[in-house]
Amino acid sequence: PQNSVPNGRRNLSKCALPRDYREWDKFDVEKECAKIDENVVNTDPPAILNIGYPKIKTKVDVSLLPQQEKLLLANREKDKGNEAFRAKDYGEAVAYYSRSLSIIPTVAAYNNRAQAQINLKNWHNAMKDCQRALELEAGNMKALLRRATVYNHMGNFQLAADDLRMVLRDKPHNATATQLLSEVEKKLSESRPEQQCKGKKILIQEVEEEDDNSNNETTAQQTTCPVQPSQPVGGEESSATPAERGDMGNAQKKPHGRGDGGPHSESNNSHHGHWRGKGGSSDKYKVTQESKEKVANGSSKRGSTASVQGDQSGSGKGTPVGGNAAETVNLDAPCGALPPPLSRLKNEGNLLFKNGQFADALEKYSQAIQGYTDTGLDSPEDLCILYSNRAACYLKDGNSQDCIQDCTRALELQPFSLKPLLRRAMAYESLERYQKAYVDYKTVLQIDISVQAAHDSVNRITRLLIEQDGTEWREKLPDIPLVPLSAQQHRREEPPSTEVLQARAEKAARDAERKAQIHFSALKQDGNDFVKKGLYQDALGKYTECLKLKPEECAIYTNRALCYLKLERFTEAKQDCDAALKLEPTNKKAFYRRALANKGLKDYLACSSDLQEVLQQDPNVQEAEKELEEVTVLLRQSLANASPAKPRKTVPITEVEDDEAITAVPNSESSYRGENISINLQPTNAYDFGQSLNAARCSRNTAACAELLASTAPEMLPQYLSSQLDGHTISFIMEALDSHLLEKDPTLVYQHLNHLHTADRFSVVLMLLEKDERHHMTQLFEHLSVVESTEFTKNDVQNLANKYI
Repeated sequence: PQNSVPNGRRNLSKCALPRDYREWDKFDVEKECAKIDENVVNTDPPAILNIGYPKIKTKVDVSLLPQQEKLLLANREKDKGNEAFRAKDYGEAVAYYSRSLSIIPTVAAYNNRAQAQINLKNWHNAMKDCQRALELEAGNMKALLRRATVYNHMGNFQLAADDLRMVLRDKPHNATATQLLSEVEKKLSESRPEQQCKGKKILIQEVEEEDDNSNNETTAQQTTCPVQPSQPVGGEESSATPAERGDMGNAQKKPHGRGDGGPHSESNNSHHGHWRGKGGSSDKYKVTQESKEKVANGSSKRGSTASVQGDQSGSGKGTPVGGNAAETVNLDAPCGALPPPLSRLKNEGNLLFKNGQFADALEKYSQAIQGYTDTGLDSPEDLCILYSNRAACYLKDGNSQDCIQDCTRALELQPFSLKPLLRRAMAYESLERYQKAYVDYKTVLQIDISVQAAHDSVNRITRLLIEQDGTEWREKLPDIPLVPLSAQQHRREEPPSTEVLQARAEKAARDAERKAQIHFSALKQDGNDFVKKGLYQDALGKYTECLKLKPEECAIYTNRALCYLKLERFTEAKQDCDAALKLEPTNKKAFYRRALANKGLKDYLACSSDLQEVLQQDPNVQEAEKELEEVTVLLRQSLANASPAKPRKTVPITEVEDDEAITAVPNSESSYRGENISINLQPTNAYDFGQSLNAARCSRNTAACAELLASTAPEMLPQYLSSQLDGHTISFIMEALDSHLLEKDPTLVYQHLNHLHTADRFSVVLMLLEKDERHHMTQLFEHLSVVESTEFTKNDVQNLANKYI
């Protein structure tokens, strides 16, 4: 032990000591990597930007490929585009992305091609790709960010800012969007003074906008630009000018690079805090001393009552109503087809509404509506506007129920009118009727897709409906009406491409199939649960609804047949089993349940046949064996009950039996001659043949039976025996063939046997034969097999015997 210590120390001194962990803390990875990079000489040539179009086909014909191969090929082409993009060959990347899109349009491929187009500075093509990506997936972050980049380069700074804000709303820490938004806002602030100096008319209209759209810098210009007497101010007008067509409650729209529309956008959503009505503050306007002198009983507070001094003058020009009027207003301006008194009431209501005096405005609109009714005018458009304006007053006052009624009246007069729909949606939302509100908002977006308030509300209500109704919330919605093209205000300039339409159609088909499958599975499960509980009538309804969705589902037919059996509706059960067997000819359940239905219908022969089919498929089905035993007994009873009726038809034969001389003499020839009088050996139909055969059988005259069979064509024998076939008849025929006809004409015997087994009910009758009767049959085939004939062989006889024995 003492010597081992120095040796260990000597060994340690020879080896390099490992670094201490504290030294690794001081190790700068970036610096070391930089040193390595300095020593590496980059010999790769720089990437070449292909300015010319690549010689690559941009479309791929995949019409003969299955869907799975299409998906693989589309992803492969997209990967090629990604490789070209990383190599900075953007033209080739565009070509490969186009090939991928021609196979299956996807959001990722559109986004990638848009970025490549941006790098190539093809702004319009990039814009189209961004739009198509957003059509496939609304709110896609990459598409919005790249569209904002395109807007920025094209000078549409306001639209770029809107897209960037939408991106930052969902991803507030996106550095690229934050940096680009700061640049866009800087450019927007630099270009805003130039835009404000260009058009003073727009500034006059903006005086009537809400506080959020006003600007203290423009008040000086507003006081120096009074409104012309011919310029109408108020709610919805029926004249053609945009200012006159505006209305309170106009929807917030996405900006389009121009001044905000209409002067009446103040009441678009009364119950959302970030939308404010007008007239809330008198500091917004600098009113001249001249206009102050014209205002009587003015008030800068909402809800105050204003007296209309225009009634004291003849024309009413230059007489404002309310204390917040910034300019001279013509209250007698014409309003569509309304007479002057009603036009004045409407204009006064519009002005009162702008000043926040909603109760007074509501009274004015009510007077105008009453006057319209009294005068008997026929102008639905003007009446629709009056109802819509009054609905806005109700909405401001929180009376959502009356608002809904007025909006509904307005929509009855002018279907698909934008503002009544939007106001009714807001009223429904305030009453927490979210499903109806959702339908109205979606209808608004069909009319005008640029209504931002409707977009926001749809997103908000969607979350509420998901929380309320779960994943199946769409199924519980009322039907959303389709808006005709004539009622749509903002249509897309370019129709969707063929790829987009194809993708939409495929997506809609997949969604419809998925919904139908979910609904079908739920109905089927409900039906199965009802069956377990013994509620067969309720289960019947569920299975019937299942068949409406999938009429070729075999299992549903058999399940419904079970319900019919339990309800003792045997005819319907048999029909369902027949339908199931058409779809699946070997369905064991269908055969078994059809057998039960036939048993209920007392068709024991068909029941026995179906049960035999079940046992042939699966001999271990004990239920089928028990049913077959019961049905066999019932079938014998039914045949026994029906058999005594047959001898009663042969009245002459019973009279012949009274002659003791004939019955006592066992001579067959005399018996045959005596019976020849009453037996018809040349029957022409099944009835005559049956009468002759019964006469011969009752007298046990096998010679007469053999003569009858000799005169009958073999192919006609199954038809003649169709109604007379039973076990005793078959046994008697076999005995006659063996005793008399086999020696004379064995070929005819073979032909009769070859056709006899095709008769109706033969298999069932064969199953019911007694042991002695089977012995006659076996004996006949033994005698026939030893006969030598050119018409048949011993092997043919053996094959035929297998069908009998």
